[in-house]
Amino acid sequence: MLRRFTSVVLASTLTAVTLLSIPTLSFAGPRHAPAWRMRNQQGRIYQGVRQGQIGQGEYRHLERKEFRTARLRSRFLHNDGHIGPRERGVLEHRLNHTSRDIYRARHN
Repeated sequence: MLRRFTSVVLASTLTAVTLLSIPTLSFAGPRHAPAWRMRNQQGRIYQGVRQGQIGQGEYRHLERKEFRTARLRSRFLHNDGHIGPRERGVLEHRLNHTSRDIYRARHN
């Protein structure tokens, strides 16, 4: 009887700990925030230039797109101090297009 009680208590304790830790993981934020992606894409552009895969005109075009995205992010942050879900979606959309352009510039 005592052994059964101990196993039930142990199982319920493990369940409680697991359930309590799940919400804290969901508040960790997105894995690839716009600022991280912007730094990553900037590195991809520079690497393409160093390796000779991106020409001068392509470089200017990509840098202009990156600058406009950074300016938009700054505006979003300036408005209320954080980036909301809708604003994050706009930034992600722009970053997706820029990422595609970087890939095309490096593989043409």
